[in-house]
Amino acid sequence: MYKKRSFQILVVLVLIFLLILLISKTQFIFEPLLKYISAVAVPVIGAGILYYLTKPVMHFFESFKMNRIVSIILVFLLLIGLISLFILYIFPIAQRQVTNLINNIPFIVHRTQNLIAFLQTYEIHIPEQVDEAIDHFTSNIQAYIENVMSYLFDFITNLITFIASLVLIPFFLFFMLKDGHKLVPFITQIFNEKQSENLRRLLYKIDETLTAFIQGQLIVSFFLVILLFIAYWLIGLNYALTLALFGMIMNVIPFVGPFLAVIPALIVGAIQDPMMLIWVSIATLIAQQIESNLISPNVMGRVLALHPLTVITVILAAGSIAGFLGILFAVPFYAVIKTIFIHFYQMYRQQEAKD
Repeated sequence: MYKKRSFQILVVLVLIFLLILLISKTQFIFEPLLKYISAVAVPVIGAGILYYLTKPVMHFFESFKMNRIVSIILVFLLLIGLISLFILYIFPIAQRQVTNLINNIPFIVHRTQNLIAFLQTYEIHIPEQVDEAIDHFTSNIQAYIENVMSYLFDFITNLITFIASLVLIPFFLFFMLKDGHKLVPFITQIFNEKQSENLRRLLYKIDETLTAFIQGQLIVSFFLVILLFIAYWLIGLNYALTLALFGMIMNVIPFVGPFLAVIPALIVGAIQDPMMLIWVSIATLIAQQIESNLISPNVMGRVLALHPLTVITVILAAGSIAGFLGILFAVPFYAVIKTIFIHFYQMYRQQEAKD
């Protein structure tokens, strides 16, 4: 009985739950450690994301027989150049469009009221509950929009301040690029040969999963913002660049992001011209179909292999637990956990086959 695999698994699960219970009862011991982790979490995560984005570029420079330090310096210069180009050429245009959008809020309110009046004039049936909701919304729409825009600008301001304070990220990134290849040998050196090889395979699988997600998400978002900008520009939608950039930001949220991204474009299109609703819908649909059927499968491949229903469930659960940050990191975290479970399950099956 004690040698049965099922009994051993049960014992392991019981021990894990007991360990969790013990940790929950002795939180005061782990508080300093948790504070330390929370203090370095942001620069470590930020540098980690940049590490996966810039690692291929560093290896590209090294392929020309360049020294690693020189390659890292070139990577930093490239990052500085890209940020400078964004600040000089893209940010001013987006800023002007956002300013124009705020200045046009009274006009947007007026057009919305005219649209409601038009529907009521021609006796288009509107359910009573909907009509009451519309009246309440239109009477307070300017306050709603101002609150949203104020919150958005506060969020952007806080975000910029927060990013500006992350002075540790370049230092973490430098040492990750310089010594990242030493991490796996350092971790596996304390185990015997068989355990070391097994752990090495697991760590490389996790590395592949994170690489596929982070690099793939950046490339997909980059192509999406270009597609959306071209589509919105061709149909003559106002604030095309701002709406395309918003779509790129929302695309970071897997599966749900594209649906959230189209909402501001539909609102602006409806205010600009009711027929623009159709054109915005068609343009967004074409861009999203190209992204989901052509770009994403070829960029990310089948490494993640996450079912859409699983993604929705994970996002909803993470959002209720950790808010917006939970939504952002839910999918890669789940992908890593899935990779770990699959690895150990494969080990279990191999061991079972031997027995």
